Amino acid sequence: MLLSLVLITVYFREPAGGGLHSVQSTGATVLRPFEVGANRIAAPFRDSYGWFAGLIHAKSENARLRAQLDKLRTEAIQNVNAAQQLDELRRQVKYVGLPQFPRDYRPVPTDVISASAREFQQQVGIAAGSSSGIRRNDPVVTADGLVGKVSSVAGHTAQVTLLTDANIDVSAIDVGTQAAGLVSHGEGPSTLTLDRVLKSQVLREGDTIVTQGFKVGPLTSIYPYGIPIGTVSGATNSEVDLYWNAQVSPFVHFDSLRSVIVLVPKKRNQP
Repeated sequence: MLLSLVLITVYFREPAGGGLHSVQSTGATVLRPFEVGANRIAAPFRDSYGWFAGLIHAKSENARLRAQLDKLRTEAIQNVNAAQQLDELRRQVKYVGLPQFPRDYRPVPTDVISASAREFQQQVGIAAGSSSGIRRNDPVVTADGLVGKVSSVAGHTAQVTLLTDANIDVSAIDVGTQAAGLVSHGEGPSTLTLDRVLKSQVLREGDTIVTQGFKVGPLTSIYPYGIPIGTVSGATNSEVDLYWNAQVSPFVHFDSLRSVIVLVPKKRNQP
């Protein structure tokens, strides 16, 4: 060990052309063919090991994915059967329920032709009106989720009040936990809050929020159940609060609307 320390010390202190450097260079030159040969001999074994290891991993992953696919296929079949049985039971008992989204609505796609310049009154104009069957309070959506409702109608145009407007409240529900509350505008533009959710209910960050839909006597919700609104981006409560303090990140980008879809009920009561 002492000799090794001495040789290392001398090696680092001597110039590049010193004796120890020359010995190292000569040794490396002599041993290089053996190193190359050893690498060439070992390469097929390394490649074979890697191939077999990858094959075993691929088979294991394939088996896992097949099991997952079989489980999902079974669940899908069960869901279809359950839906068919539910429809049959509803027909047998002449069940009267809320309008179903989107089955009970006729979509009217249209362009956004104007936007409001007022900060606290979030509205846009659309290129379809009463001539297309649109009426006041018809829900408005995009492929992403809820936009708002029709607030005024002309023959060939209409005005839509956005969900971010201070005058709109929407009954909403957490898809996962069934916690119910009201979605309204947030503190900033294109932000939403979820209010009136009791602390006894469960609310988790990342949960999906959709329209709740309700019917109380003659009153029916403007928005049918199941229209996506957004995800819970934050939820807190304290001992003195009765409700959750929650924020919702909307699915719809309200500041870049180019087109919308008005939902016209198929079974609308004629005036």
